[in-house]
Amino acid sequence: MVLFGFSGISLFLVLCFAHCLCDFPLQNNTIAKGKVLGSCVEGMAWPYWMAGHAGTHALAVALLCGNAWLGLAEFASHFVIDCCKSRAMINLGTDQALHIGCKGLWLLMV
Repeated sequence: MVLFGFSGISLFLVLCFAHCLCDFPLQNNTIAKGKVLGSCVEGMAWPYWMAGHAGTHALAVALLCGNAWLGLAEFASHFVIDCCKSRAMINLGTDQALHIGCKGLWLLMV
């Protein structure tokens, strides 16, 4: 069941728009710096910042898809992908392509 009634390409586009919202306006500089592996910003170690950021994405996916399991999958994938970017294993373009690819996978799983 899709919570807001989106399906097909409409759901994919809304998931992509939600991703943009969560990754850019809702991720301020403090979060961006705090989620870097090994960092400690404002007294909080990086896993807390990363979990908060990935959790924002997970909530968006869970609400839009109406599926908490897909939200959990988004949390895990977003966390891992951003860790890879933080370690310079991938660049920003690859990071974003992987995130959008996940949205396509969630669409297939709905």
